[in-house]
Amino acid sequence: MKARLWMAVITIAALISAPFSFAADEKIGIFETIYASSVSFEETTSAVDAALALSGLVLHATQDVRVPEGKHRARVYVLTSPSYLDAAKDESPRTVSAQILRIAVYTQGDEQKTYINMANPVAHAMVFYTDSENYNAMQVAAGKAADEIRALVAAVPGEALSVQQSPMRKEKHYRKYKGDGPARMMAGFRTYDKSQLLIDEDTADNFDAVVERVSAVISESEVSGPDTSTGWDLVTQIRVSDDAVYLGLTNPFIEDRMVRINSRHRKDGKSDLSPYPGVDHVAALPTDVLILKEGDKTLVLHYGQMWRMQLYFWDSGYRAFTANMGVPGDIAKSIEATIEVE
Repeated sequence: MKARLWMAVITIAALISAPFSFAADEKIGIFETIYASSVSFEETTSAVDAALALSGLVLHATQDVRVPEGKHRARVYVLTSPSYLDAAKDESPRTVSAQILRIAVYTQGDEQKTYINMANPVAHAMVFYTDSENYNAMQVAAGKAADEIRALVAAVPGEALSVQQSPMRKEKHYRKYKGDGPARMMAGFRTYDKSQLLIDEDTADNFDAVVERVSAVISESEVSGPDTSTGWDLVTQIRVSDDAVYLGLTNPFIEDRMVRINSRHRKDGKSDLSPYPGVDHVAALPTDVLILKEGDKTLVLHYGQMWRMQLYFWDSGYRAFTANMGVPGDIAKSIEATIEVE
């Protein structure tokens, strides 16, 4: 399997027995490749769809990613785990991004074989529950959610994998995540909560009205092509709790840039027949907008896009980041312009 997937292949049995147990110096991927399908993309997604109907996981949305020139196929599934949501019910509403589970089915390599990976729930739990009194318990819950995903895709013909996928970091890095290397200053040296930037606010009593307004303006926005960031598709709206609603957004621009930034300087797995190996990072989608009830206020928040781009795409390399310096700002300004009340 040609992929820039870091090489700690662990048996499924070991992961199930200790899904949240990592050595202090062990690097963990923000993504994990979990399956190599032996059938086509269409057959793989059909098998996943059928398995979801029998799974305890809840499917909220799918999104077919618009890969440049249609050179690869990719579909993102947005899920939640009722047991994971229950474990997190007393956590801060600001942690809800950790509870949104994403898997991607994508094609890669000269033969365009089909693989499945996931946005690693354990790595995300390290970022978002870092200050929780229940940090260890939430690591366990995240590991169990990851196991639910592994059990789901086991219905697909093929081979189960457990390959930590770049970008890779140690637990201590995730727990105080402010960006990577010299690019931290681009993300403002902010942790996840400081990277939740305010778009709008209202009173707590108007929470439901704010949710209705924001989802409506996003849905009504005119989506442009891959060359401009204006307009957004509302992939999903998830009421995670009484105090938190998650909105997942995408558009052709963010999909194009996400695939290109990680493909630009990659050599492994890249060829004329497989020009965009960065398709294995599409589980970073959709991008988040959070509507939270906090005290006597309703807050509409989104993440600083440079912080988010580093979290998911730092392995693209510093040259790729400098070549795309304006992209995070374009995305953020477009989201804000769509949602802000004039």
